[in-house]
Amino acid sequence: MRRVTTVLAAAALLSGLAACGSLPTQGPLATEVVAQVSQDSLSRYLIVDVDERIADIVRKRRGDTFRGRFGDGRPAPYQRVGVGDGLTVTIWEAAPGGLFSSPIVDRASTGSRSVNIPNQVVAQDGSITVPYAGRIRVLGLTPPQIEAQIVSQLTGKAIEPQALVTISNNVSNTATVTGEVTQGARIPLTVRGDRILDVISAAGGIRAPVHETYITLLRGGRSVTVPMQAILNNPSENIYVLPGDVLTAIRQPQTYTAFGATMKNAVIPFEQVEITLEEAIAKAGGLIDLQADPDGVFLFRFEPAWLARELDPTRVVQTGATTVPVVYKMSMRDARAYFYARQFPMQNKDILYVSNAPLTEVEKILRMIGQVTGVVSGGATVRSRLTQ
Repeated sequence: MRRVTTVLAAAALLSGLAACGSLPTQGPLATEVVAQVSQDSLSRYLIVDVDERIADIVRKRRGDTFRGRFGDGRPAPYQRVGVGDGLTVTIWEAAPGGLFSSPIVDRASTGSRSVNIPNQVVAQDGSITVPYAGRIRVLGLTPPQIEAQIVSQLTGKAIEPQALVTISNNVSNTATVTGEVTQGARIPLTVRGDRILDVISAAGGIRAPVHETYITLLRGGRSVTVPMQAILNNPSENIYVLPGDVLTAIRQPQTYTAFGATMKNAVIPFEQVEITLEEAIAKAGGLIDLQADPDGVFLFRFEPAWLARELDPTRVVQTGATTVPVVYKMSMRDARAYFYARQFPMQNKDILYVSNAPLTEVEKILRMIGQVTGVVSGGATVRSRLTQ
């Protein structure tokens, strides 16, 4: 009778622990995740049941693109001269005996009618010096425009002068490539026009795997980061590079975290450019058959405010908020959920959580009761032997 009383007391104690949420557990039950959504109106998350509409919205999520932010940006047919550029100037005259002609040394020689002016670096004031023409401002001009200025300054002084200007040292028409490339450098841009992959190739290519590499383009105080694979897959993203651009290759392995009733609780790498929710569950080893609640598969992530409104038009976003915590819920009892999971792309730093089945909590209680009654039974046996 005493043993029965002890067992009942232990059961009552453990039932009380279960009722107050004191049982050990990996995380909330599915019902608790749903119930907690409205407890705090200031920081509450949005919970969404994944169906065909939700999967389609997330799949078509609009990310930053180079073309969308900067356009294609085809360069001008002529490069403009900047401070630090080296210029070579050649001047011709129509007849001998002019300013830039050498004297005739014999009757068979007509003498030289041209002169090459030594290479000049464009000064801080944006000018170069041409004999008999003086200081000529060249900053921001193209070679043909500089040629016209030199000819204008020499007209009346030289004999029908003509000029040719070439950029011998291209400093201002360059782009900087840095980060996870073989050899970071300042890459001169050609008149033909160079695209992002051209410039990265000129720097020796990337060192990290393509699926782990992101390219950041900094231009005019604005920057956009795009996966390297997106540039390879979508030729329109391989836009023209402009002078002054900075390209940075960043190695950023994509990972997600798996918690709860999955075979593998860990930070799991994508190991490819993109994976779906179905693949993420498989990478985590799937659901534990005797523990997982198939109605309690959740994906936690922060979504842009505009996407949260699209998921739930009734959602009121706090003023100034740019992101909203969203919990995507799936029931794997529904066969259609597997098709939705195949269409649902994972994002970097997502949290995949599978809750325990309610019956698992009952099993814990029974196991703990068994441990308590075993201790009580063992103590009663020892006491009986001592009293004999």
